[in-house]
Amino acid sequence: MSELFRIGSISSSSRLVMGTGGMRSLEILKATLTASQSSIATVALRRVDPNVRGSIYDVLDECGFSLLPNTAGCYSAAEAVMVAELAREAFSTNVVKLEVIGDDVTLLPDTAETLVAADQLVRKGFEVWAYTSDDLIVALRLEQAGCVAVMPLGAPIGSGLGVRNPHAIALIAERLEVPVLLDAGVGTASDAALAMELGCDGVLASSAINRALEPVMMAEALRDAVRAGYLARQAGRIPPRVHAEASTSSLGRPDLLAR
Repeated sequence: MSELFRIGSISSSSRLVMGTGGMRSLEILKATLTASQSSIATVALRRVDPNVRGSIYDVLDECGFSLLPNTAGCYSAAEAVMVAELAREAFSTNVVKLEVIGDDVTLLPDTAETLVAADQLVRKGFEVWAYTSDDLIVALRLEQAGCVAVMPLGAPIGSGLGVRNPHAIALIAERLEVPVLLDAGVGTASDAALAMELGCDGVLASSAINRALEPVMMAEALRDAVRAGYLARQAGRIPPRVHAEASTSSLGRPDLLAR
């Protein structure tokens, strides 16, 4: 993947976006960031104090990452907008990953509140990366609202269930003109590869890495999976067939000519 991956004002040579929550230590976080070869990472403003020395923010800065503040933990449009404005003030950035949760058990997004928040944030000059369900119509509405990226879930946050509805993700990737990134549900490398093969422009991974037995190794695996899935999509897979088809032509076989 030689070309830069661009979303709004952010560009990266990698199509893997890293989550930073739940890492066991800052040392492991740094090692996974390095292994991922990514350069964009999300951080929940409500869960980390940006003014504390030796924080996640210092690690991201040291590793040369573009910061993507998110509104994790918000349950209403008003709350998400307030957190986004605090993030803009704290980090001097208009980029925000919008998350509005509708249920504290499933952590599924509240799409109605997400649409309201997206509209307000775009009007306030934010570049909005919107976390949402795998509903095509909601994804289209977020694009129409002016979001620079739409991020449908593959499965509930932290579940590791992978892409539960591949057809829905493929439809969103096909219909939207803004970048589509799979967000939530990734459990292992094959999930990331599948998302890219379905047409996603990128993948966000967090729990798959920070909950793995070997986080650095999983970061490497996801790095390579995103690359492999992207290349496979670009290469164009063969159409599925009901019956077998020999890879070598029978034309010119002596045994067939003798009949």
